[in-house]
Amino acid sequence: MSFSNYVRMLNVNVFIALLVLAAGWQDAALAKAPPSGFAALPKAQQAMLDDVEKRTFEYFVDGANTKNGLMPDHWPQVPGNDYFASIASVGFGLTAYGIGVERGWMKRGEAVKRTLAALRFFHDAPQSDAADAAGYHGFFYHFLDMETGKRFNSSRWVELSSVDTAWLMYGVLFAQSYYDRNTKDEEEIRRLADELFRRVDWRWFSDGNPLVQGGWTPENGFDYNYYRGYSEAFGLYILALGSPTHALGPESWTRWTQTYGKTWGEFQGQTHLGAGPAFWHQYTHTWIDFRGLKDDYMRDKGIDYFENGKRAALSQREYAIHNPMQWKDYGANVWGLTAGNGPRGASRKGEPDRYANDPKPFYGYIARGAGLGYSVDDGTIAPTAAIGSIAFAPEIVIPAIEEMQKRYGDDLYTKYGFVDGFNPSFTFTDRPLRTGRVVPGKGWFDTLYIGIDQGPIVTMIENYRSDFIWKTMRKNPYIREGLKRAGFTGGWLDETAKK
Repeated sequence: MSFSNYVRMLNVNVFIALLVLAAGWQDAALAKAPPSGFAALPKAQQAMLDDVEKRTFEYFVDGANTKNGLMPDHWPQVPGNDYFASIASVGFGLTAYGIGVERGWMKRGEAVKRTLAALRFFHDAPQSDAADAAGYHGFFYHFLDMETGKRFNSSRWVELSSVDTAWLMYGVLFAQSYYDRNTKDEEEIRRLADELFRRVDWRWFSDGNPLVQGGWTPENGFDYNYYRGYSEAFGLYILALGSPTHALGPESWTRWTQTYGKTWGEFQGQTHLGAGPAFWHQYTHTWIDFRGLKDDYMRDKGIDYFENGKRAALSQREYAIHNPMQWKDYGANVWGLTAGNGPRGASRKGEPDRYANDPKPFYGYIARGAGLGYSVDDGTIAPTAAIGSIAFAPEIVIPAIEEMQKRYGDDLYTKYGFVDGFNPSFTFTDRPLRTGRVVPGKGWFDTLYIGIDQGPIVTMIENYRSDFIWKTMRKNPYIREGLKRAGFTGGWLDETAKK
């Protein structure tokens, strides 16, 4: 070998060695790089979130009727109070089962068994205009009898609910996408889920209009309460547009967003698309990852719906800090207004209690919230309002969880996590209560949990930890189609289209 060739070979080897060494330094640097998100939290906070998530998950395990898959609206059952299933609670519960499998809290076979029981029930449940049917035109009644699965009490006030059917269908579609193994049972889950979703007749519920109505009863027909403008029905329209059989057209999304301007603006220092109750910002985000996704409206505003949800959470916290009605304990780490139980007792449904020595109103179950054009605040905090925003703003939610646990202890945080609500300003001990109890020196604390408030807690903690639900739902063709027909682009939707 000539000397010049030897030098060239030596230079090549040195160059390769330097590349290997550089790669080693890079790997070492990456190994030492600080973790982000959940992994970056102190171990004590990780353990705290794990405990909250697991306890909340157990609500859906222990409360379910394993024979038909139905899950209670509220639980535990209280003697003398109505006891019934909520179809929206089932949607959250079906999703929670998948979380349980991933976390090692439930065997996959058990989750499959429970999911099949629910899907078989809804697939075979009577669908007609009879007063005691389970549903009609693919939709289901808001509340069902926990045992028979029929319309609860065949009562005139229980409506065929479009938006609650939507939350049920999100759980159904989650099951369709999550249970992807080639086994007899998981293949049946996928088939039943597909048939259930295809059966929902969104056009019928729009009654010839681009917009979907809220409810229908055999006694009174449609309620003509069309969903228009930003609210929890955000997720309903994505499903309605994504249907392979009864889809609404893109004009429905245009009509839905036409009144957004009424609630876009600044509230408590945050410029965003407002909505009073926190759940309006949370429910759809449970299943769909909106980071980077924008429709025409949000493209014009320069943000996405995920950022909008974060700003909404920040504004709720700031509202509690300002505390315009001077409720007890409101502050930087005690905040959260959404739909849920409250301390109202014997007054007529929908009316507040007003006491001679305190002119402020108190409510029972109501959609509390604060925002542009919306204010319902009686001093009742719902933990789900803050915790369900953890994926948006963990920096303000995690301290709130810590503070509420520390300050109120087992009056607030019990077997299935946080009870539905509490009101430190309600200290009356001589007034009847529909639910809960008054703890001397602390105020009113509910003793019930509500399925649709438990749902955002377990699901959004998991999305914050792992993106698990979001990643699962990205695979669902009906979700992707609904987003595309609504005009969404960007983020994972574009990435999926390139594959």
